Amino acid sequence: MTEEKKRTATVLAVVLVVAILCSLCASLYSAKGIYDLKTEANAAQETTEDNVKIMNGEYEILSTTQISDAYKSGSTSGLSEKDQETLEMAKAVLEEVITDDMTTAYDKEKAIYDWMTSKLNYDTGVLQVIPQTSADCDNPYGVLKYHNAVCVGYATTFRLFMQMLDIPCMVVHNTEKYHSWDLVQLDGDWYHVDIYSDQNGSSYANFNMNDELAGQTHDWDRDFFPAATSLKYNYGYQNKQPVKDIYSIPKMIRQALEDKQGCLFLDFETIDEEHAQIVEAMLSGVQSSMNMHPDYEMMWSNWTWIHVTGNEYVLAYFLQGYDNEEQPGIELSDEEQTKVEDAVNSVFGEDVDWATIQEELENHNETSGSTTVDTASSATVDTAEG
Repeated sequence: MTEEKKRTATVLAVVLVVAILCSLCASLYSAKGIYDLKTEANAAQETTEDNVKIMNGEYEILSTTQISDAYKSGSTSGLSEKDQETLEMAKAVLEEVITDDMTTAYDKEKAIYDWMTSKLNYDTGVLQVIPQTSADCDNPYGVLKYHNAVCVGYATTFRLFMQMLDIPCMVVHNTEKYHSWDLVQLDGDWYHVDIYSDQNGSSYANFNMNDELAGQTHDWDRDFFPAATSLKYNYGYQNKQPVKDIYSIPKMIRQALEDKQGCLFLDFETIDEEHAQIVEAMLSGVQSSMNMHPDYEMMWSNWTWIHVTGNEYVLAYFLQGYDNEEQPGIELSDEEQTKVEDAVNSVFGEDVDWATIQEELENHNETSGSTTVDTASSATVDTAEG
């Protein structure tokens, strides 16, 4: 090989090595860029309890520990005026519902649940309180002041009460971030509590659920939030009914409907696959019958089997779709109507069409029990919206 060819080969070898090194560097740089992007994406998707935006950012889960800490320390110097007002409203509720004979955390938790599900429904009639903004429907201030709440408001308000009572509690959100509820710890065990889905009446259907029950209608990051495995403080399980004759189940469900129960726990001391299939067939038949019944056509049900031990199972049966009770209209007496007409006519003349006004008032009374101002607060047991 001539010297010139040797030099050419050497140059080509050097160029090739440089090209390989450049390509390697570019690959490493690209890999680092991809790694950084993945790291940022994972950080953005990392589950947290607070500072989580729900319903495409319309609502946000925010911490309220500053309020509960002020309650326990007795010092409100670090609170804003709004937080101070929230604290006063929350304190008033605790003074109303927590009594000296409530010695366990469960007693206090249930008292708060009962108060929130029975008192925090929507104001109706002409004295309806209309908030100046919908911005507070996702926090305790709006819930306690206006009764104007979405799921985030219910969840953060319940958590605030629990924190004030020194009961561990977390706000949970579903993986799609359109709904939120609570996890509360009692005697070392965690339970799911969805106040929003049980609003307008204490049905206990979503009260102190374990993961198995909650998983029927909820989904969440189970790697982040603690597992709920106990049924000890589940209200329905505590009040489960023994089933001696499986063919009595439709009658038991009908009674639950008449009593407007949200859940029914049926205890089978022993049951095999054949009889479980018979029960399933009856439950499907009950649902079809409800669909055709004028009183229950808007009702729907779902159920799940819970294994206790051996051949013992508990059937958790849930009923949803009860109508809210309508508020009765108030009719003016003839004497009151005459006084009203005289008061107006004496100032503005006698050209008022009182017959039309009376008709409009009657129409208002007929609809006031079913109308709300804020559509974001419409009552529903469906967890499809926050």
